[in-house]
Amino acid sequence: MDSLNKRANNYFKLALPLVLVGVLSACGAEEEVKEEEKYAVPVETTTVIQGDVSSFYSTTATLEAPQEANVVTRISGLIESINVEEGDRVTKGQLLAVIDAKRQKYELARSQAEVEIIEQELNRLKKMNNKEFFSADSMAKLEYNLQAAIAKRDLAALQVEESMVRSPIDGVIATRFVKAGNMAKEFDELFYVVDQDELYGIVHLPEQQLESLKLGQDAQIFANKHTQDTVHAKVLRISPVVDAQSGTFKVTLSVPNSDSKLKAGMFTRVELRYDTHNNVITVPYNAVVNQDNEFALYVIDGTNANRRSVSLGYREADTVEVVSGIEPGEQIVIRGHQNLKDQSLVEVISSLDLASTSK
Repeated sequence: MDSLNKRANNYFKLALPLVLVGVLSACGAEEEVKEEEKYAVPVETTTVIQGDVSSFYSTTATLEAPQEANVVTRISGLIESINVEEGDRVTKGQLLAVIDAKRQKYELARSQAEVEIIEQELNRLKKMNNKEFFSADSMAKLEYNLQAAIAKRDLAALQVEESMVRSPIDGVIATRFVKAGNMAKEFDELFYVVDQDELYGIVHLPEQQLESLKLGQDAQIFANKHTQDTVHAKVLRISPVVDAQSGTFKVTLSVPNSDSKLKAGMFTRVELRYDTHNNVITVPYNAVVNQDNEFALYVIDGTNANRRSVSLGYREADTVEVVSGIEPGEQIVIRGHQNLKDQSLVEVISSLDLASTSK
C-alpha cells in the first residue's frame, strides 16, 4: 500500500510541471491572439463613384507632314544672299534666297530688243498704202517671227524671276543646304520646308480591327512612353485594302499640332478609342487585388475590411470599370491592402500618414 502511494506521488510530481507548462502556453497564446486582434492595419480609402470609361487599342504610329517641299533652283548661278535660316517660319511665296542672274537679265534685254524690232517692222508694213511692195507670205513670216521672239523674251523673263527663290508652301525651314557664295547648279536642293501645324499619324492595324474602326473616331497620341501628355487625334482615312504579306491595313490619323510640340518623323504611341461606357461604376486600378486571375476589392465595413470579389470591364489609364460586386458610395481600400486579409481590423488614415507609417 505504501509503495502504491509512493508511485502515485511520483506520477503527480511528474505531471504537475507538464500541466503548468500547458496552462502557461495557452495563456500566452490567448494573449497573442488578443494582441493580434487589437492590431489595426493602417489603410487609405476612397469612395466608389460613377463615371465614363473607354476601351482602347494600343499601337504605334509614325508622324508625317502632309505638306513638305524640297526647294530647288531652276537656274545655275552664284548664290548672292540667303534670307532665312533653319527654324524660321515662312509663308507661301516668301523670298528665301537670291541667285546671281546677270546673264539672264542680259538675255532678257536682248530678247526684248528683238521683239521691238519685229514689231516696228510689222507696224511699218501695215501703214504702207501700196500693198504691192511686200507679199502676204512676208507679212505672215514676220508675224511668226514676232511670236517666237515674244516666247524667247518670256522665257528669259522667267529665268530672271526664277533667280528669286521663293517658298512654295507655308511652313518652317527644316533644313538649309547651301550658304551665300556657293555655286548652285540647276535643280540643286537649297531648302527643305515642312508644314507641321497638322501632322498625319500612319498606323498599320491587324485586319481583325477593320470592323471596329470608322472615320472620325477618336485617338490619343503619346509622344513617348515616359509621358502622359496626350494629343487628341481623329481617324482621317482608312485604307480599303489589306496588305497580303503583313495582314494589316493602313490608317491615317489627323493630329493637330498648333503648338509644334510634335515633329514629323517622330515615333509615337497611339490609343484608338473603340467604345465608351457612360455613367458606370469606376474605381482606381491600384485598388484591385489580382490573385490567380480573380479580382477583388477590400470594402470598409465599420472597423473591418471585407474582401469582396468583383468583375471588371473597360480600363482607361488608372481607372477601371467594375461590372459587379460593389455599389457607388462604398469605401474601398486603395493603399495598404497588401497587408490585409478578409475581415481584417483597419485604421483609415490619410495618404501622408500612410506614407510616414510605411517609412
